[in-house]
Amino acid sequence: MTNTQTVSPARPLTRPVAAPRPSHRDRGTRLLATLFLAPTVVGIVVFTVVPIVGSVVLSLFHWNVIDSPSFAGTANYREVFTDSTVRVSFLNTLVFMVFAVAAQLLIALSLALTLNGRMPTWLRSVFRSAFFFPLVLSAASISVVMKYLFNQDFGVVNWLIGLVGISPVPWLTSEHAALATVIIVYVWQQFGFSFLLFIGGLNNIPKEVHEAASLDGATGLRKHLHVTLPLLSPTLLVATVVGVINALQVFEQPYVLTNGGPGDSTRTVVMVIYETAFEQLRFGEASAVGVLLFVLIMAVTALQFRLSRRFVHYQ
Repeated sequence: MTNTQTVSPARPLTRPVAAPRPSHRDRGTRLLATLFLAPTVVGIVVFTVVPIVGSVVLSLFHWNVIDSPSFAGTANYREVFTDSTVRVSFLNTLVFMVFAVAAQLLIALSLALTLNGRMPTWLRSVFRSAFFFPLVLSAASISVVMKYLFNQDFGVVNWLIGLVGISPVPWLTSEHAALATVIIVYVWQQFGFSFLLFIGGLNNIPKEVHEAASLDGATGLRKHLHVTLPLLSPTLLVATVVGVINALQVFEQPYVLTNGGPGDSTRTVVMVIYETAFEQLRFGEASAVGVLLFVLIMAVTALQFRLSRRFVHYQ
């Protein structure tokens, strides 16, 4: 018979090293970072998350401020979907967004490319300040001034075009011209933001890239299409996303210039929310429209980022 001996498993030679305890300096750094982030986080929760949740909850109730809220379920959404004014406002807002953002980006990019060329530094600074200045002003005050400038009877715009023999244009009283006038006023004020973004993006493009393209024979428009725009595509994406979000929430310009008229030709979604809530005291229906606008903004933004995978090129 052979003697069998049970062999015990080998013990590890070293014990597992415990994770080092954070020092007082690390804890202080984390505490300091938390203190700096706390105001931002609290602000986002109080002024963004809470209103969104509150709007969603309120959209499920009938409430006129005077009486107690009564649960309505999806009745507000059914009423919104069958309201012709709401449908027209969404259509107007989408049309406004397409033309306003396209014009804003085209004008801003053209001016940025022009100013990025050979020009004295002091003159470039003057143009930058002049283009950005309208963005600092109140949209309501600008709209009041523009309402007088585009007046059909005594406006300066009609007086100027009358000098070349063109008859007065009903800028604010024609269904076809009113929306175009609102777009013109909006773009005039907003293109300065996109302009500064493009200026910053152009300054970040290495000069060696343009020099190499010039040596390969690329000049003028060809250089901008095949070199400048691909390198500027991340900046173009940011300008487009911000421009679309702002355009979908337009309110001051159509409200002051035309008050949504003539008819409903310039009535936007935010105007419908304002009128439904603060003029008709139907806060539940107004919240339902607001929720639908929020969903539309999120869907359009998600679509932009989805499509950006094809045309945005990072260095």
